[in-house]
Parts: sequence; C-alpha cells; structure tokens
Amino acid sequence: MWTFLTNHAHVLLAVAREPTARLRDVAGSVGITERAAQTIVADLEAAGYLQRTRVGRRNEYTVNPAGQFRHPAEAGHHIGELLALFSEPNV
Repeated sequence: MWTFLTNHAHVLLAVAREPTARLRDVAGSVGITERAAQTIVADLEAAGYLQRTRVGRRNEYTVNPAGQFRHPAEAGHHIGELLALFSEPNV
C-alpha cells in the first residue's frame, strides 16, 4: 500500500494536533513502531521542523510553521501550509 504523505509528514501532523502526546501514541496513530516515531521526531527536530521541551516527566513539541519544504518541487512553501491543509476548521 502507498500513501501520498510520508511517515515524516504523518508524525509532524500528529504532533501538531497533540503537542503533548507520547511517542507511543503518535506511533499508534500513524501505524509505525515507537522506535520509528522516535527516529522521525529526531529527524524533524534536527531539521528545525520541531522543538522539544521537557515539561515535568513528558515532552512537549512545538512545530515551526515557517520551516520550508526541502524538496525542490515544494520550494517556497512552508510547513504551516501543510498544517493548515490538514487542520480541522474552527466552526
């Protein structure tokens, strides 16, 4: 099975929806292992798309909406556009 979005995009969207979610829960919602989620979060953090802050015994993630896509086909677009596309509208 293939999908339009990568696991990196799915993890980014999951963290944006629930910034205090445990990686176990993120992994479950994306359909990947917890270890894969950890690796992806580390990738996203290293690339500047996420910032991790320790709050008590948990991590809280902040997404950088100004981060730009890395692929030339999406050059000039920001992560915030992806987040807006998949965010639920306020009714």
